[in-house]
Amino acid sequence: MSLNLALGIACSGLAAVQRSLAQTSQNIANADTPGYTRRTVPQQAVDIGEMPAGLRSGAAQRAVDTAVQLQLERNRGAVAAAKAREALLQGIEQAHGATGDGATLGDAVGALAGAFTSLRVTPADAGQQRAVLTAAETVTTRLHDVSAAIGAARQQAQDGMVQEVAAANAALRRIAGLTLQLRSGESGDAAALEDQRDAAIASLGESLDIQAIRKPGGDLLLVASGGVVLPLDPRHDVLAVAPATVTPDTYHGPPAGTLPGVTLNGIDVTAQLAGGRLGEYVALRDRTLPRYQAETDLVAANLADRFGREGLALFTDADGTTLPDPSQPYAGSTQPGLAARLRIGAAVAADPGLLRDGTHAVAASPGGPDAFTPNPPGGPAGFTTLVDRVLKHSLGREAAPGSPWPPIASAGLGPDGSLASPFVPGGTIADYAGAVTTAQLGDRAAATTAKDSATALQTALEARFAARSGVDVDAEMAGMVTLQNAYAANARVIGTLQSMWDALLGAVR
Repeated sequence: MSLNLALGIACSGLAAVQRSLAQTSQNIANADTPGYTRRTVPQQAVDIGEMPAGLRSGAAQRAVDTAVQLQLERNRGAVAAAKAREALLQGIEQAHGATGDGATLGDAVGALAGAFTSLRVTPADAGQQRAVLTAAETVTTRLHDVSAAIGAARQQAQDGMVQEVAAANAALRRIAGLTLQLRSGESGDAAALEDQRDAAIASLGESLDIQAIRKPGGDLLLVASGGVVLPLDPRHDVLAVAPATVTPDTYHGPPAGTLPGVTLNGIDVTAQLAGGRLGEYVALRDRTLPRYQAETDLVAANLADRFGREGLALFTDADGTTLPDPSQPYAGSTQPGLAARLRIGAAVAADPGLLRDGTHAVAASPGGPDAFTPNPPGGPAGFTTLVDRVLKHSLGREAAPGSPWPPIASAGLGPDGSLASPFVPGGTIADYAGAVTTAQLGDRAAATTAKDSATALQTALEARFAARSGVDVDAEMAGMVTLQNAYAANARVIGTLQSMWDALLGAVR
């Protein structure tokens, strides 16, 4: 090996050490910079023929644990979705009232039964009649509150879809622009661009459940849930959804849905979306909350129907018209939104004595209630026939002895008839109202549990990612000492070569 070649090798070693020292200093300086990942300088031995020719240093590369990075990206969507679900369901929980405080919808129906039980002891007592009326008004108020909370949450889900689509489009444009820069290779700091792109992917991952597939040369493939490939276009928005006003009878999809769907370059992909805030808002708007509304409406419809069929028009629709028949399909009927419209019958509100006497006669029907004749004016003050019918039948399991009420619908729910309750309806109105309350409050509790679990996993993944891909100042300082020793060793090689050159030149002289 010639002295010139040895000198070139030593110089290349010094240059490599200098680049590594500079990168280590950069790592330490950015140890607390959000989104910064540790960089390393790759080095490769160079051979010419069979002779060593020194060391070549490449561009700085990120030291990223891609397996942990992928897990973290997927988990961000789960955390965002659970938080969104919990936030929207909390308002419905507040409208229901906490279980055990005696103020839930099921409790209100139970209190109405208790008020009728007290009235039976003294049917002519005006105070007891007023107590029954107050209990009935509490039921309607609770139905109104729950229905209003469901409607407000569903509108928030629709508005949230619009906001998340805008956020997703902004993130996609950002990712597309950075990807083009990485592909071109024109930027001198590709690692910095990759950090910026990862931050944009993290933002997108909160809106949509995505998988980011990184390819050589800076290329990237984004796949949303359901296998939907998201195109990267820095100049145009690829997702769209229109604003809308949500009502109990509106829905998305065929045959006559009027709520807008999420489109990808004009193609409706609403059904394929899942995860992230956008996917969660879609699920809430189109499945969870319409089911809640239907269940609450069925409490109102069956409660009013069972009272009316026993001879007491205690409840009416908002305009006093005949209430819908709950034995008919929910979709396409006037049942959607009934919980918000239910009122105390005008006749009963004006004359609470009808709570004892009844409002109308009932003809016997096969499998239905027995015949009933109201207490006439001047009739017995202790008339209990109607109250007994209410307690045994309106609030019981049977329309008449041996004739159970038709089961409350558990399928065919929602404005399009595609939804089903996750529980088997009870035989009494109080049982059904209690099951509705339990199921809906249970969903909120499950959302909180899912949020806590996903958040804990995210914290663990972030800590692991930081340990494997972030900057450990102590490790960087230890590496700097090693680099300093390498620098000194290469400097000694150059010093030795200088002495050899001096000796050689002296011998020539």
